[in-house]
Amino acid sequence: MILGSLTIPEGFCSPMNPTIALSLLDADPAETPASTAGTLFGFDPLTIGLFALLAVVVFMMFRSSRKRRRDQEELQTKMVPGAEIMTQTGIFGTLVSIDEETNQAIIETTPGTRLRVHRQVLARVVEPDEIPADDAPAESTGDPEFGERTDETKPKRNPRQKPTE
Repeated sequence: MILGSLTIPEGFCSPMNPTIALSLLDADPAETPASTAGTLFGFDPLTIGLFALLAVVVFMMFRSSRKRRRDQEELQTKMVPGAEIMTQTGIFGTLVSIDEETNQAIIETTPGTRLRVHRQVLARVVEPDEIPADDAPAESTGDPEFGERTDETKPKRNPRQKPTE
């Protein structure tokens, strides 16, 4: 029986003889040919694919954390007293003050109503909506829009005739 480059005698391969395993473990690695077909630098394609996938995931994590940090710094520069803000729970108001030591902010929701909240509750600064300069109505193409009424009168239907006997 031939195993790789090792020749094993016929009587030596009995299941009751554990010396076959020991002789294979003692074999010199220089005598056994290393099968490197289909590998790159000794790694199989699945291992290379997994390392590539791991590199992509790590790259995306660093990229998203950098973007999140940049957005947070931009939000902090916009958070000044007098800015219109929205909290994470959807409460809109005007920022009155921010206390850096206690991480608290005071929001005025209506005149005379002030809320004291944690600073992390402030979700975003509300930008005023831009009003388009051109408020002229669109020119009509002749066809009415869906749901639009027209001034035309409906044609009258012929009266129903009674069947004659």
